[in-house]
Amino acid sequence: MSLQQTFQDNWISIDDYLAGELLSDIKHEYVEGTVYAMSGASRNHERIALNISAEFRNQLRGKPCEAFGSDLKVKVGNHFFYPDAMVVCEDSQPHEYYSEAPALLVEVLSKSTRRMDETLKRRLYQSLPSLQEYVLIEQDIVDVEVCRRSEGWVSNHYFLGDAVFFQSVDITLTVAEIYERVENEDMRAFLLEQQSLQRDSHPI
Repeated sequence: MSLQQTFQDNWISIDDYLAGELLSDIKHEYVEGTVYAMSGASRNHERIALNISAEFRNQLRGKPCEAFGSDLKVKVGNHFFYPDAMVVCEDSQPHEYYSEAPALLVEVLSKSTRRMDETLKRRLYQSLPSLQEYVLIEQDIVDVEVCRRSEGWVSNHYFLGDAVFFQSVDITLTVAEIYERVENEDMRAFLLEQQSLQRDSHPI
């Protein structure tokens, strides 16, 4: 999702921000007193975000961890963000509208948000003691980047044909499942290849 500064010169308090979000039809992120409006997402962005959050929700049903979509905020110090997907496992002081203790956070990258997702958010998210994995997913190409605390936050990249193990929640998803219905060149080539393999395995 793209970020668009709405209050360039006006500092607002956290309490005012939170109160305003309850009344606003548009979601905003909060960075140390500055508020940014979030624009609508592309179809591919929504497909990826919904695919992964739905898989997490289904596989975590009846377990201690809980998956959320893009409407629940995460609080990091004096910042509030809306990650595209989040899993919370232990939240000693839960708040109705945000979490301070996510175990896993997902951001779907776009041209307008890439810099923030890869720099500010990466740094802030990884400062959360509870966070075990940070996931960045491309939408214009197929590339799932997973950074794990247990590995010193190094980047692991997964592509079509790979399976991704999300260590923090003990869930494995294929990259194809994450990109289901997504329309980009990588997915088109993958689907053509799959169709060709099916024809070869079932000759007329």
